[in-house]
Amino acid sequence: MSRTEEFEGLRPLLFAIAYRILGSVTEAEDAVQETWLRYEGAPEEPRSVKAFLSSVVTRISIDVLRSARVRREEYVGPWFPEPLLSDPYDDPERSAELADSLSMAALLLLERLTPPERAVFVLREVFGFGFPEIASAVGRSEAACRQLAVRARRHMDAGRPRFEADRRERDELAGRFFDAFREGDVDGLRELLAADVRMVADGGGKAPQIARDIVGSDNVTRVLAAFVAPFVAIGIVVEPHEVNGQPGAIFRDRDGKVLTVLVLDVLDGQVQTIRTVINPDKLGHVGPVADAWAIAREANRLRRPRPDRRP
Repeated sequence: MSRTEEFEGLRPLLFAIAYRILGSVTEAEDAVQETWLRYEGAPEEPRSVKAFLSSVVTRISIDVLRSARVRREEYVGPWFPEPLLSDPYDDPERSAELADSLSMAALLLLERLTPPERAVFVLREVFGFGFPEIASAVGRSEAACRQLAVRARRHMDAGRPRFEADRRERDELAGRFFDAFREGDVDGLRELLAADVRMVADGGGKAPQIARDIVGSDNVTRVLAAFVAPFVAIGIVVEPHEVNGQPGAIFRDRDGKVLTVLVLDVLDGQVQTIRTVINPDKLGHVGPVADAWAIAREANRLRRPRPDRRP
């Protein structure tokens, strides 16, 4: 088997590792490409191609994450990972770990870890790598990696929300949510929200701020009500789609361009959190991006009451 064939066979795994460490589709793709260049230029064939490539992509991702942390500290408003519509890597033996680690909630928890802790957690808890391989990947001793794993697991377990809704029930509720949105049924939306539901949007200062951090069913319903009717009127299309392993949707303008990606956290038959990513820099991999500012202006004109016309 050629190096190209070996690499392409492992590309889904390498991307899956890099994305969970970085929370960015574009940065993960760049890390995988850099891994290929280093593999292609290696003078000798490694004893284990999988171990070698996994180590390389991990080290690259750690370096990228360290520089990304500075940018994220200066980020305007809430920061969310770039939405991932489908995970290219599949391992039936670790399906639960892979799914749990992909959610927006889990990726945001990973942001609390140091880059080495995050890498160790991803390699150990998500992909089941042994500590000798992990030590080689992060450049620490096995003992140090075990300590990093314990600390990372403690942080994750302390803050991890458990969204263990039955998949069928979860998807059915999400379907009702998006049907109500398409139909402009505000009361129908309200019925599906938890009392302490949160709605948060990531615009990065580059798109209209739909909702910085809105809490409570009444407040979230008011925000949704302000957008539902105008969006329906101007032809916004709601395209249900799994996002980061959770129920979600892609919102497109009348020309099919991506306006935003929305993700729902569902538990106990209610929507607990609504996250929207509207920063255009995070949507390019989903498709051509709409002009959110133009759509917001059009929606605002429809919301603005018209003065009575008298003869």
